[in-house]
Amino acid sequence: MNAIRLFRVSLLAGTLALVCGAVRAEEADALIAKGDQFDKQFKAKEALEEYLPANKLKPDNLHVLICIARQYRHLMSDTSSKPEKLRLGNISLEYAGRAATLAPKNAEAQLSPAISYGKMLPYMGSKDQVNASPRIKAAVDRTLQLDPDNDIAWHMLGRWNRVLANVSVLKRVLAKTFIGELPVTTNEEAEKCLLKAIALNPNRLMHYIELGRIYAQMGRKEEARKNLEKGLAMPNKDHDDPEVKEIGRQTLQTL
Repeated sequence: MNAIRLFRVSLLAGTLALVCGAVRAEEADALIAKGDQFDKQFKAKEALEEYLPANKLKPDNLHVLICIARQYRHLMSDTSSKPEKLRLGNISLEYAGRAATLAPKNAEAQLSPAISYGKMLPYMGSKDQVNASPRIKAAVDRTLQLDPDNDIAWHMLGRWNRVLANVSVLKRVLAKTFIGELPVTTNEEAEKCLLKAIALNPNRLMHYIELGRIYAQMGRKEEARKNLEKGLAMPNKDHDDPEVKEIGRQTLQTL
């Protein structure tokens, strides 16, 4: 008799667990759907109000992890405070890192930490910048192995080359002290990467702005002006486009 009762209790408990699991999954899917709508509208705070509870219900949902990382990057652009940018960037990096660990064969997941690092880089100290550099390169390399036609990855690689091509002697000494010699690269290599990004997706204004910055550093002023003006004339489509355009305008003023 006790065995029969124990079986019934176990069966009931198992059934309840399945029902509760199904309810949680349904609730999470509804939250994700709402978050996706806010994500499309670039409403980062509203999107997080949906994605974060969904993440608690589905902590290993790759889509949610990538989207949460993206919302925190968007919030970085929306604040003028350097400490707040770094705080938000570190949260973004945490979720991006979880996504990359969860999905080593997913190109978007592998690229997410590189984008987060890239957003944080201008606000980091020299030591942190040096430490971030090889991590960005490794993430971009993994992405391009998985998806050679990823235009954002080529953009990131171009920026990485541009920055390293013009890194100061002090930072190179610092890098040698902490992580070893920084790679030696050139603006010409950066140019190739951005031309590749444009060939893959000519509709992203950030590619032209970045190529213009590269040409400006090379002293090719007319080509710099041409690409900067082209990017500035394009309509905003991505969340960061206004911020990118401001960088483009500042670069144009230096020519």
